[in-house]
Amino acid sequence: MSERSRSGEKVLRGIPVCGGVCTGRIVVLGKTSDDIPRHEVSEAEIPQEIQRFEQALVLTRQQILQVQRKVSEAMGAKDASIFDAHLLVLEDPTLIDEVTRVIHEQRVNAESAFQQVAEKYASTLSAMDDEYLRERAADMRDVTARVLDNLLGRTDETDLRKLKEACIIISYDLSPSTTALLDRKLVLGFATDIGSKTSHTAIMARSMQIPAVVGLRDASRQLKSGQHVLLDGHNGLVIASPTDQTLFEYGQLVRKRVNLQEKLRDIRDLPAVTLDGLRVTLSANVEQATDAEHVRACGAEGVGLFRTEYLFLNRETLPSEEEQYQAYRQVAAALNPHPVVIRTLDLGGDKFLSHLSMPQELNPFLGWRAIRFCLQEREIFRSQLRAILRAGVEGNLKMMYPMISGLEELDQANALVEVCREQLQAEKIPFGEALEIGAMIEIPSAVLTADLLAKRVKFFSIGTNDLIQYSLAVDRLNEKIAHLYEPTHPAIVRLIKTTVEAGHRRGIWVGVCGEMAGDPTLVPLLLGLGVDELSVAVSAVPQVKFLIRHLNLGEARDLAEFALNCECGSEILERSQALARRIAPGLFENQS
Repeated sequence: MSERSRSGEKVLRGIPVCGGVCTGRIVVLGKTSDDIPRHEVSEAEIPQEIQRFEQALVLTRQQILQVQRKVSEAMGAKDASIFDAHLLVLEDPTLIDEVTRVIHEQRVNAESAFQQVAEKYASTLSAMDDEYLRERAADMRDVTARVLDNLLGRTDETDLRKLKEACIIISYDLSPSTTALLDRKLVLGFATDIGSKTSHTAIMARSMQIPAVVGLRDASRQLKSGQHVLLDGHNGLVIASPTDQTLFEYGQLVRKRVNLQEKLRDIRDLPAVTLDGLRVTLSANVEQATDAEHVRACGAEGVGLFRTEYLFLNRETLPSEEEQYQAYRQVAAALNPHPVVIRTLDLGGDKFLSHLSMPQELNPFLGWRAIRFCLQEREIFRSQLRAILRAGVEGNLKMMYPMISGLEELDQANALVEVCREQLQAEKIPFGEALEIGAMIEIPSAVLTADLLAKRVKFFSIGTNDLIQYSLAVDRLNEKIAHLYEPTHPAIVRLIKTTVEAGHRRGIWVGVCGEMAGDPTLVPLLLGLGVDELSVAVSAVPQVKFLIRHLNLGEARDLAEFALNCECGSEILERSQALARRIAPGLFENQS
């Protein structure tokens, strides 16, 4: 659809962060007021101001934990972990000490001192070159607003609490905590002046499946409450006062989308099989045992990646062996006879335990994480291995280690599994004696030694997110080099092919559980390279299955042959997209 403004309508362009189209009246929130009272306090009043500040921190922590619990129950622990950054702000000793010092030295009230210090921190983050760090400034300001509300006794979090009818929210910004509590029955969609695809507000929008656009610059100033708009979350557009022709064209797109959803529902219980008969195992990625019902509902054949670290986050103590056993067995029993692949702890990098002292590292993704952490923290690892082995009595459980870099780590982990088996046998505790063990292939060194690793495991699962990051030396959250994060880079194509061939020579299956597996435009390439299993986000299962069922394996192999002989990643991507769009055009009709 043309983005040209028609007579009477105004088109604002931003960044699409969650697909969907909605129309309705808008409520404009604008920028929150920074008018915080400042007054001097006497020497005798200083202890009281410090006490007020500390009480506000405690109350804010309770509120954020409450929001976190609601999000965890509604959307899963992965999304709830967003609020870990907020909690860390409240526990930052440097910030707390500086606020206390300002109260002492300047003899000012607690809210004025806190705003002064917190805004200095947020402004410093906002000025960073790194987009990820700039987005963390939004987290800082979200926490700041909550603490100030508590200090000032403001009870109404936001005007959104007062909504009476369905509308579209237009705002300078929406904090993650406000976004998490939106009433999806009343908020049709939202758009903000600031933000990016990596902002926590954007992540929350995608989890809640609310159409959303960010980065509109000045929409909250250009638009007025009560105006009628059309919000296009696929292409990042907000169209004010849309004409009948625009509404008609979007209506056609929406109808096509509804027809596609009906087609996706029709194939939900059918297998993921190509037109020429290749049966592909299509699994789902999950974070917690309660996700099992969503796995069945989306039409996946079991779980290809159970991220167990989310059992360990957002809590004060480590989960016991028994608690882990119950969680693993619950999901295995719910999905039996379909396989459930449990990944052992992948802590570190960007996921940390709040109660475990983990070192500050210059390069956390290259540091003490995943299997390296587990092989040093053996009691934690042993407890998890015992729980997985015990849950293996269900018969459909498999286990894989993350971030294996070579044979030595794999041998050490397998040796510890044997110790756990012997312990359980001696204790006469039932366990899955035939439980299959696999390795994740996420590091170039693992690919280059895949022929050796394949002798010791029953399967490989390629984690493309890290494999791309480590192979191309690209932090995809760094906007200056994000364009270099290229899944179709010739090196990545060859690394995947090498892994598949090494696995198949040893008679083991090879899956992909990274984001490449959930991208319909890249699925033909992966299948052409010989991948046996795809494990994707629950929401992506229907589209990937639809594409597989419209694909001829011969064409996929031709694409892979082209990719293996091509010198340019963009050409490989272009050819992959062309094939996907030709065989399943309905999946891409909402994209400009």
